[in-house]
Amino acid sequence: MQNIQSKADSSTAKSNVPAVPMNDSVEHALAVSLRGAEELLPRDEWVRKLNKSFESGQPLRIKLGLDPTAPDIHIGHTVVLNKMRQLQDLGHQVIFLIGDFTSLIGDPSGRNSTRPPLTKEQILVNAQTYYSQAAMVLDESKTEIRYNSEWSEPLGARGMIELSAKYTVARMMERDDFHKRFHGGQSISVHEFLYPLMQGYDSVALKADLELGGTDQKFNLLMGRHLQQEYGQEPQCILTMPLLEGLDGVDKMSKSKNNYIGIAEDANTMYAKVLSISDDLMWRWYVLLSFKSEADIAALKAQVAAGMNPRDAKVMLAKEITTRFHSALAADKAEQDFINRSKGGVPDEIPEVSLSGAPMGIGAVLKAAGLAPSSSEAGRLIEGGGVRVDSSVVSDKGLKLGAGRYVVQVGKRKFARVTLA
Repeated sequence: MQNIQSKADSSTAKSNVPAVPMNDSVEHALAVSLRGAEELLPRDEWVRKLNKSFESGQPLRIKLGLDPTAPDIHIGHTVVLNKMRQLQDLGHQVIFLIGDFTSLIGDPSGRNSTRPPLTKEQILVNAQTYYSQAAMVLDESKTEIRYNSEWSEPLGARGMIELSAKYTVARMMERDDFHKRFHGGQSISVHEFLYPLMQGYDSVALKADLELGGTDQKFNLLMGRHLQQEYGQEPQCILTMPLLEGLDGVDKMSKSKNNYIGIAEDANTMYAKVLSISDDLMWRWYVLLSFKSEADIAALKAQVAAGMNPRDAKVMLAKEITTRFHSALAADKAEQDFINRSKGGVPDEIPEVSLSGAPMGIGAVLKAAGLAPSSSEAGRLIEGGGVRVDSSVVSDKGLKLGAGRYVVQVGKRKFARVTLA
């Protein structure tokens, strides 16, 4: 990776490299590109591409690839999707690439062990929901949707061998995660070397001008530049976006760490989760997730510094995000429901659950109503004082509910109106 990196960095060095002239439109496009970004490589090449696009009227081809490794997208994924939308609004062609072929390999990026590849059936199930969720951010009418199996499968054994000949094992081992695993005595499967090669080949097949990705994808994105040069194409620029910290403000947003907000979650949950983040994390989320201008965010931050309650700014962020994935009406209702819950009230709209078998133990009720994944977990919730029935805290795990209608609550956000017969 070091050799590829040095080529990219040399193009961005300020010393001995004259600045590329820009008109107002190109300067604005560069500012949009850089907002919240971690790195733009090589910057001068991107400015030249923007100038060429402006002069010719030909939109640039901007690629984002996502492997459908899970059925849902969380708002951490929308950091790069937001950037795609911003560039799309400038008139450029965005390509949403579903990695149905690369998912079969498994991306080793940032991992210290081999990740089991998904089956074709799992990939197809996950891919069904991927774009419909991404379309909540992108302009669907102006988005090109592609699957990398289109060109990867026809390569065949001969094509794969020819592609593999365009990169060396020594260069591959410079990659940080491979380097650490090798020297730590952990196994590296040969097929893992194919992943960055195939992701790079996607850029060749799509003739990409710019590829976006998280900071953990930098090696793979630079591979695209290398392979485009090998195939005689003008190399793409790369734009890396930070990995969004999750609700805990420490680790990157991840379903496995349960610190995420799914973009398909209900409005009440989404709104409440945004309000749960720290004041410091709120500003980072504003930069990476909000559609407000940088000037508006700076002005809001100044208001908070001058005495405005930071909670008011957080409410604005929660409503903006909830509105984007639901509606303004849903965001307003979520706000009111949150206020009701804060006062010990019950939201206006909660799930209605009908159960039979009265009297029924509270643990079984929680499990059947979808408020706890198991009776044992229900017991732990009760021990922690997190379960209420008709506003009264449940302290007895052996409690049985007779026939009747109850409002059952777990924590601050989970409610169900249970009719037991």
